[in-house]
Amino acid sequence: MALDRHNPIFMAPPAGPNPELMLSAVLHLMSHYTANRSEDGGCLKLASVIERHLKALAGLPELAPVLSATCQQLSEQWASVVEQQLPTPERSNFLTRIMSRARHGASVG
Repeated sequence: MALDRHNPIFMAPPAGPNPELMLSAVLHLMSHYTANRSEDGGCLKLASVIERHLKALAGLPELAPVLSATCQQLSEQWASVVEQQLPTPERSNFLTRIMSRARHGASVG
């Protein structure tokens, strides 16, 4: 299922005065995320957009309390999905850092 970037739902601002449009957009995005999920995980950018939409929805005062609470909870879950998909920085041990500094220092001086 290819994303139709010209679909008006993707052009709507993430934090607008229309909760129904925002909810429709986030449901649409979630279905694309699920449909396009690969073996190595889903699209980080799409998961991030979903999380932001849900967070914006949760903060709308005109939203029913039960829907606001659900959006807040789902926003936290999607934030976790985004965090898990972020590339992990390569860790180096103490000895590797010392050796690296020694090599760079020797080549400079």
